[in-house]
Amino acid sequence: MDIRIQAIHFDATEQLKAFIQKKLDKLNRFADDIQGAEVVLKVVKPEISNNKEASIKLKVNGPDFFVDKTADSFEEAIDNCIDVLKRKLEKHKEA
Repeated sequence: MDIRIQAIHFDATEQLKAFIQKKLDKLNRFADDIQGAEVVLKVVKPEISNNKEASIKLKVNGPDFFVDKTADSFEEAIDNCIDVLKRKLEKHKEA
């Protein structure tokens, strides 16, 4: 799977990139037609908590899936996105 990670206004650590790669690789269990993913990370309103936003566009055969979530950490936001994508892929697989 081709994964592109874009961090807006900050540099994502290698640890964060590896975390994202690992989580996205697990989605292959739910669908074998995943072609790639685009991940965008950004900090919204740095003065408040719950300000880390992650959005994932998953490219599959047919319509692409898009999810964005905001949380206290990028890891939590990615986990929330992955949970939603799993459900979407299961529905897509059943259809």
